[in-house]
Amino acid sequence: MHSNYEKFPYVEISKSSELCFAGWQHIFLEINRLIQLKKQNKTIICMDLYHGVDASKIRGAIGDHVEAVAVIETSAFLKDAGNIQEMVFPFVTDDPVFGKINNLEIADFFDQEKLHRQKEQIRAIESGIIVVLGEGAALFADADILIYADLARWEIQKRMKRNEVGNFGVNNLDENFALKYKQGYFLDWRAFDRHKLAFFDQIDYFMDANKADEPKMLGAEIYRKGLDQTVKRPFRVVPFFDPGPWGGQWLKEVADLDRNEINYAWGFDCVPEENSLLFKIGEHIFELPSINLVLTRPESLLGKAVFGEFGAEFPIRFDFLDTMEGGNLSLQVHPTRAHIQEHFGMSYTQDESYYFLEAQDDACVYLGTHKNVDANAMIADLENAQKGVTDFDADKYVNKLSVKKHDHILIPAGTIHCSGRNAVVLEISATPYIFTFKLWDWGRLGMDGKPRPINIEHGKNVIDYTRDEEWVKEHLFNNITSISLNGHVKEESTGLHETQFIETRRHWFDAKVTHYTHGNLNVVNLVEGREVVVESPDDLFEPYVIHYAETFIVPADVPVYTITPYGKSVGNKCATLKAYIRT
Repeated sequence: MHSNYEKFPYVEISKSSELCFAGWQHIFLEINRLIQLKKQNKTIICMDLYHGVDASKIRGAIGDHVEAVAVIETSAFLKDAGNIQEMVFPFVTDDPVFGKINNLEIADFFDQEKLHRQKEQIRAIESGIIVVLGEGAALFADADILIYADLARWEIQKRMKRNEVGNFGVNNLDENFALKYKQGYFLDWRAFDRHKLAFFDQIDYFMDANKADEPKMLGAEIYRKGLDQTVKRPFRVVPFFDPGPWGGQWLKEVADLDRNEINYAWGFDCVPEENSLLFKIGEHIFELPSINLVLTRPESLLGKAVFGEFGAEFPIRFDFLDTMEGGNLSLQVHPTRAHIQEHFGMSYTQDESYYFLEAQDDACVYLGTHKNVDANAMIADLENAQKGVTDFDADKYVNKLSVKKHDHILIPAGTIHCSGRNAVVLEISATPYIFTFKLWDWGRLGMDGKPRPINIEHGKNVIDYTRDEEWVKEHLFNNITSISLNGHVKEESTGLHETQFIETRRHWFDAKVTHYTHGNLNVVNLVEGREVVVESPDDLFEPYVIHYAETFIVPADVPVYTITPYGKSVGNKCATLKAYIRT
């Protein structure tokens, strides 16, 4: 079957191509037009950058297109790299995977005396065009024109892997990717998001810097209009995919990915912190970090109750774990809420569930420990396996249960677990998503040829040994109850453990189904069927076609929507899995 999975979904916000300035020539024609319009003797342009944007490309373009009396680059005013490393260490720590949440600001990375002196020098210039370029540019002056060049976190990660980008203010281009990612997750991205949000309403133009040689710029009015339109309709973020040591072959076919890649382990279909969002403006596609929608329109997107509980964070994550013709995931456990708060400063933890989109006859899940297991012996065997003394006999300690397509397994924090080979998991989880304590990785190496980090020390403190085979079968394995049933629609609750805040509902249908959000964020995946159409009964948004395995977001501001079999699915049974926050 030909794949119809859409890898580049977009939200059309205008039919006019003229509203998007593509390429340096058009970008600076617009900037110079605004300079002339202001008719000022002195004009300060601040070109602020998210970390990872290629400043050298912009510096070259400024020289080609602007007659400036001064171009000031913010990187010259950073603290010494050693001082920055010392400042961030308590939050980066020496752990290979985990750091601590903190409240550092961009200003903390600058030498305040140098910054103050430069601000005075900018004030002293009496005429001409002054350009301030770089991270934190808005801190240096009250800009007459403020431009923000932005990047999605996934693009930053790709640049990190190519050793084009390190962490902010430190000289670590050649550092191991995992360590750069960790510092980005715990420090850089959070500090830059705070800075961007603080100046968001003052920005005159937003720049898409995801393709360094294809810059695009939007005026703030059309950019904000796009955000406003997006929270009034269902939409998808741009998925991304990554290979892994246990990865499989299913995603290649379903998402029409590069067949020459060794495998694809992960498909990140709905992770707004790292995904991007595409705006279509006439013939142009403008890419922006989808986190900007979360940061600036949180109540419209999440709903009042969810926003009140989580703040401007997207609390639900959908991704694919593909082990088809691959291997077992690592045996792992997630921290309890008390543990994650005490050790990492997070307010909630990674409760999750596995929904099996596909499963071959030998597919299985490891879930919970055997009854009356000897915990000390299990930990000792894990530690010996980590030292290379012996392999770890997972079957001796951990329940191994057969699974089939459409099984749904709940995994509250503290439950030891992993999916086996020859399956495709739709993983539904809370979003502190890097907090996985790997206990055993089956003796294999990572994609870089090095052992993957194992976290027995953390893991042994959170494993709940009361979750034995009898308990997990009763509470976690297909904990499905029927909600309603008629001739064409069956609604089921597929699981909510008492410690978890994500509720899931499955609908089987061969006719139109009406969904009410009740002012609450919905995240939905088409788990059965070729395609469906999502519509507004009141024509509040254009019909939106969704294909098999695609995840879409329904903002809380959408009061009601319908899902109907469409195209080749007409007359056939379809199924969706919907997640929302229990409030």
